[in-house]
Amino acid sequence: MIPNRFRQSGCFSRSAIALAAILPLLSACGGSDDKADGGQVALDAATQTASVDTLYNNGMDALNAQRYTSAINQFAAVEANYPYSSWAQRALLMEGYAQYMANHYTDSIGTLNRFTQLYPTSTDIPYAYYLRALCYYEQIEDIQRDQQDTVDAMNALQVVVDRFPGSAYARDAQLKIDLCRDHLAGKEMAIGRWYQGQHFYEAAIGRFQTVVNDFQTTNHVPEALARLVEVYLALGLSDEARKTAAVLGYNYPGNYWYAVTYDQLQSDHLVNGVPPPHAGGPGFFSRTWNWLF
Repeated sequence: MIPNRFRQSGCFSRSAIALAAILPLLSACGGSDDKADGGQVALDAATQTASVDTLYNNGMDALNAQRYTSAINQFAAVEANYPYSSWAQRALLMEGYAQYMANHYTDSIGTLNRFTQLYPTSTDIPYAYYLRALCYYEQIEDIQRDQQDTVDAMNALQVVVDRFPGSAYARDAQLKIDLCRDHLAGKEMAIGRWYQGQHFYEAAIGRFQTVVNDFQTTNHVPEALARLVEVYLALGLSDEARKTAAVLGYNYPGNYWYAVTYDQLQSDHLVNGVPPPHAGGPGFFSRTWNWLF
């Protein structure tokens, strides 16, 4: 729900827009619009002649009622009828927010791009960039589909982190970047497993090594290492299999994938005794991987 002070014509402060920034995090992906709106409609004569504060407050009321198309129309009318007023800046940002809540992500990105171009010194610029990044983030598809949206989301989120470090927006953006990286790693793993199942081992190795090299902070690395061991064994590359298993054991000694891998190496008589002890630490994964390969 939009705070009451957010709807008052004379009180659109930085703190108010910060409160609006919380709404996308608490709402799933926006609600559905009022059926009576029926999509984008032409503004009637009353709307065209309404005062600027009336238009703006009507937009906030519609936003509060989840009638997003009405809200978009009212905010657009502010900019169209009063382009040189201070209200135009406020309305443009809220138009982008209403479009986001209506799941009109492409429209919202366009609106927010205009806002950042027209008002680069606005105190609400961090929120505009953050909301723009959320538009990309909400469009991420499952790992079975093309992941360009994930890449676009990561790039937009990184802009927030780089431009506004230390802000609440940057902190949330960094968390979402980590989720994006995990998502991309999952995509690489899905492709790699498919290649492995088809016995396209060289292609599978490439995918699993990408996860190990480029996504070291994700949860997919232990499986990627275990899959590499499986592929190396299938190719008769025992030495590479043992080296990869050593990296897996030293960095993830209690992991399920290491247990499976060690049992496999034991059954192939490639290791003896108990698994090696944990010898990890900051940066140890990179050092062991680069040293062995």
